Amino acid sequence: MGRSTAFRVMLRMDIIPGKERDFEDTWARVGKAITDQPANLGQWLSRSAEEDGVYYVVSDWVDEPRFRAFETSPEHLEHRTKLHPFRSGGTMTTMNVVYEMTGAAANGGR
Repeated sequence: MGRSTAFRVMLRMDIIPGKERDFEDTWARVGKAITDQPANLGQWLSRSAEEDGVYYVVSDWVDEPRFRAFETSPEHLEHRTKLHPFRSGGTMTTMNVVYEMTGAAANGGR
């Protein structure tokens, strides 16, 4: 357990029916545009267990200013352009991680 200073971005992405698999494949193919950024700590794609066609992308960043710099960069625009054809809508939520705890299973059950 420890304090964290990470800046977290959560995107909800509503995907056009029938385009889910293409979206997943494209996201996996172009994701390095995010994770190759020096300020990026990692990102995850999750599919909703409750709503068809809804995905969440969570990415962690060193801090908000460096995320915002990326958000307005040509690299981000290019990345968004590749995913946009699959989307019918979505939202973005940002937050500051306060504490982080690693679960027992992540440590081999110890």
